Amino acid sequence: MFTAGLFTSLLYFISGILLGHNLFNAKIIQNKPDNKILIIGLSALILHTIILFSDTITSNGLNPSIVNSFSLVSWVVILLYLISELRKPVETLGIFMFPIAGIAVLLQILFPGEMILANRSFELEVHILLSLLSYGLLAIAAGQSMLLLVQTHYLKNKHPGGFIRSLPPLQSMENLLFQIIKVGFSLLTLALLSGFIFLDNIFAQHLVHKTVLSIIAWLLFAILIWGRWHFGWRGKKAIHFTLGGFIFLMLAYFGSKIVFEIILQRV
Repeated sequence: MFTAGLFTSLLYFISGILLGHNLFNAKIIQNKPDNKILIIGLSALILHTIILFSDTITSNGLNPSIVNSFSLVSWVVILLYLISELRKPVETLGIFMFPIAGIAVLLQILFPGEMILANRSFELEVHILLSLLSYGLLAIAAGQSMLLLVQTHYLKNKHPGGFIRSLPPLQSMENLLFQIIKVGFSLLTLALLSGFIFLDNIFAQHLVHKTVLSIIAWLLFAILIWGRWHFGWRGKKAIHFTLGGFIFLMLAYFGSKIVFEIILQRV
């Protein structure tokens, strides 16, 4: 799997480089994705699936170690990105997504970890699936908000270069951002509800940090959606709330794993 992992990572990086070349040379045609990049990205995703299945699903149970979890989340992000690319003008987001996925695969093959989760139930798998899908969508929203921040800066300073010409209009970018956030927020709500319903004690010592940080993230996205509907929030306010909510969500998932697996060296 080591060679396959290196090749997968290489394909992700090639996709990102080609996309960056198109982006900075204003070769992206809105609503018409580059088929060559899609094929390379899809090939990488298929290989990534095989690697994940081999390393994460073991005979002893699920192995959601920190590197496997990072790789799995990046896989979900790429999958959702490629699906969205068929219908929405999100191609430019790949300039962030592809390299991150490449790094995730490299970490998975270079630093394999083990944290066996035995006796998993159907309810727990539903909770994990909802959590990963919400995280993936809100990660895409965070990438969209960063592009929106750059676009706003360039337009404000009247420097609409090749990079900006490759992006959809500002209003379309904002509308797409809130569409992604609403779906991701709905899935995050279901993930939290499933945790309260299915997990024995969601505020147990090893879950309390993850639960509290996830609730804070949920509140930030809820306030943002309410502010958009009631006050028409947009621009930097929307971007800051989006990035703030995602940071708390990232800390909830990976922060607790870093503390328990690396610092405390226990599950």
